[in-house]
Amino acid sequence: MPSVMGLLEERERAARQRVEVLQAELQEAEATWERFVIDRQTVAEVLAKPPVGEEVPQAGVAVERPARVAGAVPGVDPVPCGEAPGHCAR
Repeated sequence: MPSVMGLLEERERAARQRVEVLQAELQEAEATWERFVIDRQTVAEVLAKPPVGEEVPQAGVAVERPARVAGAVPGVDPVPCGEAPGHCAR
């Protein structure tokens, strides 16, 4: 019959081996996570830069934006007369 000390030592060895496996998995997961953080930062930097050949609007200069239309209103023309070619030609 095995001794109590022998059984405890065997369980301790098994637990220690499991800890070592988990630590290795943790290191691998942390390295993967760090790569994702770096990739996300790189993408954010690239997206923050204007495309090559495209001008950056000057501060204080109005930039034309298309009008936002929340929804069609019956009987209301969304394009004012004269703003679209051939529109409202009378």
